[in-house]
Amino acid sequence: MKRISLLGATGSIGTQTLDVIRKHPQHFSLESMSVGRNIDLALQQVHEFAPALLSVQSKEDYDKLIHNVPQETKVVYGTEGLVEVATTPDSDILVNAVLGSVGLSPTLAAIQAGKTIAIANKETLVTAGHIVTDAASRHNVSLIPVDSEHSAIFQALNGENINEVDRLILTASGGSFRDRSRNELKGVTVSEALNHPNWSMGAKITIDSATMMNKGLEVIEAHWLFNIPYEKIDVVLHKESIIHSMVEYIDGSVIAQLGTPDMRVPIQYALTYPERFDSISNERLHLWEIGSLHFKKLDMDRFRCMRFAYEAGKAGGTMPTVLNAANEVAVACFLEGRISFLEIEHVIEKALEEHTVINQPTLEEIIKVDAETRAFIHSTIK
Repeated sequence: MKRISLLGATGSIGTQTLDVIRKHPQHFSLESMSVGRNIDLALQQVHEFAPALLSVQSKEDYDKLIHNVPQETKVVYGTEGLVEVATTPDSDILVNAVLGSVGLSPTLAAIQAGKTIAIANKETLVTAGHIVTDAASRHNVSLIPVDSEHSAIFQALNGENINEVDRLILTASGGSFRDRSRNELKGVTVSEALNHPNWSMGAKITIDSATMMNKGLEVIEAHWLFNIPYEKIDVVLHKESIIHSMVEYIDGSVIAQLGTPDMRVPIQYALTYPERFDSISNERLHLWEIGSLHFKKLDMDRFRCMRFAYEAGKAGGTMPTVLNAANEVAVACFLEGRISFLEIEHVIEKALEEHTVINQPTLEEIIKVDAETRAFIHSTIK
């Protein structure tokens, strides 16, 4: 029995993680969880899974929930609550499924507590990859990827010599606007951007997929997860999302991981590793039904956020922190209707141009740069 702590239980990855726990109650239990602002769903989850600990975002949410949860469930809130969930003494594995850099502090706390980390929160590695991977190494803690692309690479590397890897090849669907030119992106609406052709994801990730920033963040995440230089990480457009990613070895062999686009599959593998359990999905991959798979070279001029990500990753230091913080604020402003879709790129570029990189930053410096970047972006968007 693996005992699980879950950050972000009411989000897309969180609810699908609970699907996996629900499917295999003899193998998994939910020890603790944190939730966002969907209090109604949080209450349903608490009554179904009866975790010992629940963390909510604010004191206001705490006051709404405290008298409606089972007596055996302790309720906490805020950043301290996230850390308490992440370090629950009786849990074995932390699933970090929150959005944004808010996942950094609880992840570091969980590593120090010796928890295995199933990481779906790519911003944690983007923002402070050198600190997180160093801490995981020092505490002998495993970082198991949940994202379908990194799970695919993780599986393709199984049993192989990392020194014989020539390239990591991440696949990208291209998002909601993959068939549109840059001129055709002028005036696109939020609802259009949220209409992803393949995956069911939260709003922020879906917008990131449309700008291709999601893939850019995944490139930086892959760099830290697998200790591979950026020059050996490629991205190829693959609109069917059947091949989730590939590893090319020095002899020219390419190992790919295929499957239907269902996030519950890599989530389950992260929880069961090194074993495999019965499929969480009833849908199986029948290649004869798909017929053809299509691939296209990535155009960095069309998808400018990909170029920003590579440049920020190679610059290192605090530059990826700026990239992530600027993107989070820009996407939120787009979802609120305050800026246009193409202005997301302009906002991020301006923040990167204004920043003077700090090499090998401390955690305190990263937190400061993150806050300064957000303040800068807010000051430029009227």
